[in-house]
Amino acid sequence: MTDRPEKKSKKGAITRRDLLKSAASLPVIGLLGHLSWKEHKLERGKKERIFEALDLEKAALPQPQLSVRPKQRVRIGLIGFGARGEQLARALGFARPEWIASVREAAALNRLDTRLQDWLNQEDLQVAITAVCEVFDQRREQAAAAATSTLRPGTPASTAALPVPALCVDYHDLVNRSDVDAVIIAAPDFQHAPMALAAIAAGKHVYVEKCMTRTEEEAFALRAAMKTSPVVFQLGHQYPQNACYVRAKEIIERNILGKITLIETSSNRNTPSGAWVRHLDSQGRPRPGDPRSIDWQRWLGDRPQVPFSIDRFYNWTKWWDYATGLSGQLYCHEVDMVNQLLGVGIPAAVMASGGIYFHKDGREIPDIWNVVCEYPDHDLTHLYSASLANSRQRGRLFMGHDAAMEVGDSLQVYVDGDSSRYQASLRQGEMSPGQTIVSFRPGMDKLDAITSASEKFYAGRGLVYTWRDGRRVDTSHLHLREWLGCIRDGGTPSCSIAKAFATTITCHMATRSYREQRRVTWDKEAERIV
Repeated sequence: MTDRPEKKSKKGAITRRDLLKSAASLPVIGLLGHLSWKEHKLERGKKERIFEALDLEKAALPQPQLSVRPKQRVRIGLIGFGARGEQLARALGFARPEWIASVREAAALNRLDTRLQDWLNQEDLQVAITAVCEVFDQRREQAAAAATSTLRPGTPASTAALPVPALCVDYHDLVNRSDVDAVIIAAPDFQHAPMALAAIAAGKHVYVEKCMTRTEEEAFALRAAMKTSPVVFQLGHQYPQNACYVRAKEIIERNILGKITLIETSSNRNTPSGAWVRHLDSQGRPRPGDPRSIDWQRWLGDRPQVPFSIDRFYNWTKWWDYATGLSGQLYCHEVDMVNQLLGVGIPAAVMASGGIYFHKDGREIPDIWNVVCEYPDHDLTHLYSASLANSRQRGRLFMGHDAAMEVGDSLQVYVDGDSSRYQASLRQGEMSPGQTIVSFRPGMDKLDAITSASEKFYAGRGLVYTWRDGRRVDTSHLHLREWLGCIRDGGTPSCSIAKAFATTITCHMATRSYREQRRVTWDKEAERIV
């Protein structure tokens, strides 16, 4: 019996006969290597055609650099040394000896725990903490220990400690000191505006944590104070420092998504700490703090004079007297991210709903919350939801006519099967509906076209920190660095008073909508919520 004639194969195609011949003449590993090379070549060609359809350059995109230049030392006054205040101190380069010891021990037990080395690799920002304000005695002492620690990024352990900072209980004493150039405010939200206004009046540069203010009137007051002030103002929304957001902006500016009309974001947390039950430790015991070690009257400020409460001290965000709830704590990050990427400003209308459905502990803020923001001038709706009783993460999704983009610790773009722009690629089989066509992960220096299942798997994995110059870096460190750079060299930081005002007013609109159980709107002419 004679062999049937082989059909003429297309150039480069691998036929069954080719495989049989290869199997007879090559070791198994050689066959796999041959197939791997062929598949790689096909995948590379497919990627090139996807890049062409997206109009993306294959060369590495510009990567923000950590430049080193001579700097004069900036003298910092730190107000508040709770959890966030301590994080900001570390981002500046100052850590408590106890924290250093704990992460060093963790690194010895787990080589994948690189927190200490990441911190030591931070750039030396050339700052000194010359004053600390804290109403809690224990935290004042901890802040002083961090400010004088000899182990700091960019310095050998033998470096002499900086001078011991002045310790204050009243923030007015700190902002009026002549040895303070700039102030970092990490106190509870209801104290942000009074402290920032006092610092601006004293001519000190201001970095204030979110939410910028507790009330809309305070937001207007801060904006008015900054109009005539030369100080540099930065709100603590560090998302613009994440490499994923740099890439997301590139994607949007290149119109890869097409017309964006819907954005969906969420914040879900399902732990006691995540739901602001922080006055108890992991064993259910009250954390340190009592009227003998906390200046309760100074902590309350102009708020209602209630008896000391360890619950209110640690979990102040649960009450309207001290904060704006989920709006100022979680939603504000999503609002800032949308505004940073699209420049949409204050929405025309906001509707919020929800309730206290899980945490029946006397709190006033909702633990389930939903917000709809309308931007008719931009043909855009932003949907947001939050749960403090479930930790399922649903990502941040920008939905365009041609593609959707999910942004988190990594970035993916999915082609829309009914896209106008990519119809030719869809018809030719270069793309398929719902396919991940672009992926970016911090640590890579370029965008990549995705064509295989294995690549899709890795694209979905994220990192805690962003990356610069091949190093993992704390985004708060980068945000503070940006602020300090503007103080030294001029310029406007990414979350200046204009962006901060728009984000803050949007949050107040959502809070009012929930509390008043109605749809609220923004009167652009009168500049007020109605």
